[in-house]
Amino acid sequence: MEIREIRENKKQFLPLLLAADEQEDMIDRYLDRGTLYVLDDGGVKCECVVTDEGGGVLEIKNIATAPEWQGHGYGKAMLDFVAAAYRGRYSILQVGTGDSPLTIPFYEKCGFTRSHRIRNFFTDHYDHPIYEAGVQLVDMIYLQKKIGNEETSKQPAGRTGQKSSE
Repeated sequence: MEIREIRENKKQFLPLLLAADEQEDMIDRYLDRGTLYVLDDGGVKCECVVTDEGGGVLEIKNIATAPEWQGHGYGKAMLDFVAAAYRGRYSILQVGTGDSPLTIPFYEKCGFTRSHRIRNFFTDHYDHPIYEAGVQLVDMIYLQKKIGNEETSKQPAGRTGQKSSE
């Protein structure tokens, strides 16, 4: 199994990316500015695009495993690779997904926790209704996982976000 970065001709990987984000113009919004990784294990099994969102946040914009290889650990292997590759350079790895029983439990099992939601994201930004597991996706659910090393993920003393007693 090998995971490698793709720097040129990213569009050749569009068919699998469309399995996770089914509208090409939405993929076009992040593919060029993002970093594309492919997991090859006797053929491409999984693809992932990540983007720098600023403020120490790295976002998974797209992760897709070929349908016949889902449930074989390739998606988790990709997430683990991304977290390890960017540990220490970013403090948070986040992903936005539909409120689906197929995706939310997967990310939670991989150590992500719910962060926030963007209401009506799918109905406002896609030109057609998107269904997953028979449910129409409406809101974008964001999940996050801390990936900073111990030194970078700890806040300096006195910066806990709590009001001081001055």
